[in-house]
Amino acid sequence: MKWGVGRLIFLFKVKCRWLFAGLFVFISSCSLVPTYHHLSERFGFSVEKIEGDLFQHVVFYKSGVGRVLHVYIEGDGRPWKYKNQVSLDPTPRHVLMMELMALDDAPAIYLGRPCYFEQSSPCSPIWWTHRRYSESVVNSMAVALEHYSGGYESVALIGHSGGGALAMLLAERIDNVQGVITLAANLDIEKWALFHGYSPLKGSLNPALRPPLSAKIKQRHYVAEDDRNIQAQWLDSVINRQPDAKLIKVKGDHSCCWMEQWNEILWTLNQ
Repeated sequence: MKWGVGRLIFLFKVKCRWLFAGLFVFISSCSLVPTYHHLSERFGFSVEKIEGDLFQHVVFYKSGVGRVLHVYIEGDGRPWKYKNQVSLDPTPRHVLMMELMALDDAPAIYLGRPCYFEQSSPCSPIWWTHRRYSESVVNSMAVALEHYSGGYESVALIGHSGGGALAMLLAERIDNVQGVITLAANLDIEKWALFHGYSPLKGSLNPALRPPLSAKIKQRHYVAEDDRNIQAQWLDSVINRQPDAKLIKVKGDHSCCWMEQWNEILWTLNQ
């Protein structure tokens, strides 16, 4: 079959359009994952990479007023691309905890979870899926936190969703914790996995099964009434075991209203 010059040019243009369209989609999908350089510029935070126990952590920090260091811990991000396909990069697309930190007048750090924002050895999907709350993960975050906490009278741990679970687990092993604030926190990972039909997080620590925290640590746990990811009733038995803990229900879903209520929530740390 012979092709005319005009038709060859037409087909070439069509293929080029598809090529550029595919390239645009690829670049756009990559840009959905924020880099720590971009986030540092966006929020005006300083950023550095800190060695933990097993992992390297990207940490954002800012100065502020007061002698209590506020430590922000993000949720799980995107550990799974689809229900049966692991994500190659768990870095969250929406950094809620960084947005909240920007509203905070206290000195604060955003403590990056292992393998989030930048991956290095021994990173592999097991660390942001089944072992996301493991002893190795929690201990490495605690070691990284020590680089910042020494110059302050105390520390307040603040976590959203899976970051709330890590805040509770970190509070066990840090001496100068004043308070813990969680937002829609996954405090019973067994009930959470069973409810959603997920595989159990083998290798992870379950906050629901840990010993109660010290009575010196003030705990305020917030959950939204219409949250379909975290159910308020899961938290009752966990929080009732704690010596100074309150469960506060607010209107909204998993993303809720945290930005609008943040100043009021922070105020409760001092009450």
